[in-house]
Amino acid sequence: MRPILVTGALGQIGAELVPALQERYGVERVVASDLRPCAPAIGLYERLDCTEPQMIADVIRRYDIGRVYHLAALLSAVAEARPQDAWNVNMGGLRNLLEAARRFGCQLFFPSSIAAFGPSTPRRRTPQVTIQRPITIYGVSKLAGELLCDYYFNRFGVDVRGLRLPGLVSAGAAPGGGTTDYAVEMFHAAVRGERYACFLSANTRLDMMYMPDAISAIIELMEADAAPLRYRNAYNVTAMSITPVELVVEIRKHAPQFVVDFRVDPLRQSIADSWPQSLDANAAREDWRFAPSFDLAAMTADMFARLSAKIAAPKDDGLESETPHADARID
Repeated sequence: MRPILVTGALGQIGAELVPALQERYGVERVVASDLRPCAPAIGLYERLDCTEPQMIADVIRRYDIGRVYHLAALLSAVAEARPQDAWNVNMGGLRNLLEAARRFGCQLFFPSSIAAFGPSTPRRRTPQVTIQRPITIYGVSKLAGELLCDYYFNRFGVDVRGLRLPGLVSAGAAPGGGTTDYAVEMFHAAVRGERYACFLSANTRLDMMYMPDAISAIIELMEADAAPLRYRNAYNVTAMSITPVELVVEIRKHAPQFVVDFRVDPLRQSIADSWPQSLDANAAREDWRFAPSFDLAAMTADMFARLSAKIAAPKDDGLESETPHADARID
């Protein structure tokens, strides 16, 4: 197999995907890339701006890249504050990577999101194929990205594959500006024994997935036999449908004194209210045997174990995980 390139590698998904790929395929076969200078001991690394087509082509040629995991993007709340930048990065970057994949014969992974739906989409058990009318620039860019991926597969035969990711919970990196980041922030506060102010209302129900399940799903999809894959835009995937108050109840099994105040951020609440409450992931199960391992209880126990160990460890003086273009979150 030809080497692998990961864009947005210093973000939340990349921080866990890169080590998983290195373990699976070998450190020397995985090239991480992002806008900032690399953190120590990440392995092969290239500074790469995905809005620059020549930089992409140079890296792909230099390493003879055969598979790209394209994670670089601006996130939901950040994108609403910077819509022009969001379009340039999210759509311009994807178009550049798709064109490079066409030219150099690369396989490409594109992470879509529940943001690609909208208030007119059925909110419960949202179908794989349904109306998609997003109301945020992030959602618009994800939907347009899905259509562009489908076009490059049908028009040029590019082996492009994608997932509509729900909110992702990770112990590996700090929150990065996503609408479902309340969950990650809540865990950090609880482990530190701090009070938390939640920016979504108590009963806002959204789909979530623990990062290890998301990493497994990404790798499994890219390794799957191409023949059964019916959808080249993005597959619905999910592991749990939860509300902030349900997460608080589970967290209190580990931190009984944990206190949460609900101070709703109107912008992020409006974004969350336009998204599905639960996804129908049957197509992913049927086509490539998608099967998450973590439910709410298992995720909470593992998050407490990992964050407690991380907080107790000596402070790392390396660079932070997020960059303006890193897809630190896909929600």
